[in-house]
Amino acid sequence: MRALQVPATTGPEAAVLAEVPEPDGAHPWADGERLLVEVHSAAVAFPDVLQSRGAYQHAAPVPYVAGGEFAGIVLEAPAGSRFAVGDRVAGLTVFGSVADQVTAIPGYTVRIPSTMSFNDGAAFFLNYLTAWFTLYRAGFTDGESVLVHGAAGGVGSAALDLLKVRSDRLLAVVSSDSKAHVATRCGATEVLRSGDDWPGRARAATGGHGVDIVIDPVGGDRFTDSLRSLDVGGRLMVVGFAGGGIPEVKANRLLLRDLSVMGVAVNPWLERHPGFGERMLNELEAMASSGTVSPLVGHVLPWDRAPEAMGIIDRREAHGKVVIEVRPEQTASPEGEHP
Repeated sequence: MRALQVPATTGPEAAVLAEVPEPDGAHPWADGERLLVEVHSAAVAFPDVLQSRGAYQHAAPVPYVAGGEFAGIVLEAPAGSRFAVGDRVAGLTVFGSVADQVTAIPGYTVRIPSTMSFNDGAAFFLNYLTAWFTLYRAGFTDGESVLVHGAAGGVGSAALDLLKVRSDRLLAVVSSDSKAHVATRCGATEVLRSGDDWPGRARAATGGHGVDIVIDPVGGDRFTDSLRSLDVGGRLMVVGFAGGGIPEVKANRLLLRDLSVMGVAVNPWLERHPGFGERMLNELEAMASSGTVSPLVGHVLPWDRAPEAMGIIDRREAHGKVVIEVRPEQTASPEGEHP
């Protein structure tokens, strides 16, 4: 079958189109349950870039098939599972998705309605799962103010999408005019520029108090300023380090203003609270079926340009999700910027 293969961990430029064997058995994370999916669209994210350099905590041994997200149609399902042959599904696989077929992880796969395109489905699961779980862990309540870093990226745009009807103080931090436009379109009530005094503007936008929650998938040198932008009792949610640097926190900053810094990682939570998985999947399927979510697909690449996908992310050019059409949809938009 066709696949986007990474033969060496020398970076995104190592990815090549190749013929590889069809998936055998079950996904390593699936506890022996073989859920085989015909991939129609696949997506890559920042962890794929890290993995291409051997720097991701779940790195696969080379050669491996790239891509951790997919949308497609079930070809084989475990007996007694929640899936049936022919179901339209989307999910997370960590690796192996940019291919004609992939073995999925039942606990990280959801059904999607016919009203959701496969391109949108490939952009849905990881971003909206992360955004929803971040708000859950933060204890967000309707009306609280939230500041979102990387607001034009996958997780940031999903967070804005989920919050736009739940908060009228939704601040976004971005680095360019084009990303500011994306953040506004996704629901931000005020857009701040990372090169300006965004902590001061965040406090001004909240009556001088600061925001209740900061969602940070970027990390780096924004971390201390994020603490400064919080109200008393505020929560800083650490989602990732797309900016490259892993910051440190001085505990006195937390003590003096009753602040909390909280990590966001779904898999350890599910391992400790296995019953939570059913709730998570039900929430995501309800989102997909509601028609109220709008996954941000920034780039749609045809199959022959799949090797370019991770480079777009590595160069910080992505707005939303970078999707590869493995099997083009009749109504798919031209490759490039998505409307």
